[in-house]
Amino acid sequence: MAATTATEPSVNKEYDADHTAVHDHAPTNGIHRGYGAYGGNPLAHINTGDSARLPAFGGDFQPGLYRPDPHRKFANPAPLGLAAFALTTFVLSLINIQVRDVREANIAVALAYGYGGLVQLLAGMWEMAVGNTFGATALSSYGGFWLSYAIISTPGGFGIAAAYTGAGKGVNDFNNALGYFLIGWFIFTFLLVLCTLKSTVAFFMLFFTLDLAFLFLAIGHLEADATGKVYLNAQKAGGYFGLFAAFLAWYNALAGIADSSNSFFIIPVAHFPWSAKGRELRAASANKTKSERDIV
Repeated sequence: MAATTATEPSVNKEYDADHTAVHDHAPTNGIHRGYGAYGGNPLAHINTGDSARLPAFGGDFQPGLYRPDPHRKFANPAPLGLAAFALTTFVLSLINIQVRDVREANIAVALAYGYGGLVQLLAGMWEMAVGNTFGATALSSYGGFWLSYAIISTPGGFGIAAAYTGAGKGVNDFNNALGYFLIGWFIFTFLLVLCTLKSTVAFFMLFFTLDLAFLFLAIGHLEADATGKVYLNAQKAGGYFGLFAAFLAWYNALAGIADSSNSFFIIPVAHFPWSAKGRELRAASANKTKSERDIV
């Protein structure tokens, strides 16, 4: 199928007959970068003629196609939110695993307020501005999670844990309540997992490992022993899955930042074979193979 070159100044884009971009390269000077281009992500944008929509890509924190407002020009807020989530999750997960025998999570409370909480919440609000419903929902919600965690865990602060102790209270009342809290986040994250099944492998794995982290951490509190100590094996399992989620969040964040203007390499992404992009890549590969056979 013949391709024609788009007329957008200083941007190298080629479109086939159904207006699907075959190549997508960021402008050399960045001046004419269209809304949602975000500096040359390795995936092609889809142009329907009357709107530009972004394909499934973790770097944009967007599992499906959506229509951005062409009159607004914002930077991509997703890498900021992903980085805030990743660092806070990384530190708390190390503590859950008890690396170097560190057991108190007080240091993570500061991150939960400032970076994982406030900064991630702000990134989620900007995702609303760029028209990304999934990104706004996920980043804002996990920003709220970290703020909630910080409020619960503030030493000597809000007295939430103390409310579950004293006369007439069970040894594990607080553990059970915290387990319910984590189960709620497990359910919410599972809903997001369902929305990433047509996305990239890295994007799906981010939410899948996070979901398992919430599940095992909840089990750790719900299965606490008679003295009130959490079920350590489940807590550590949750910590390991949290580490995986943190590194995957950093990976997706880097994929949203790195382009030809600031990096010597582009972060590779793997599409699920049943996704629209996966089918497109398979068809292109099949056509290339057929053409090579015809030449021979």
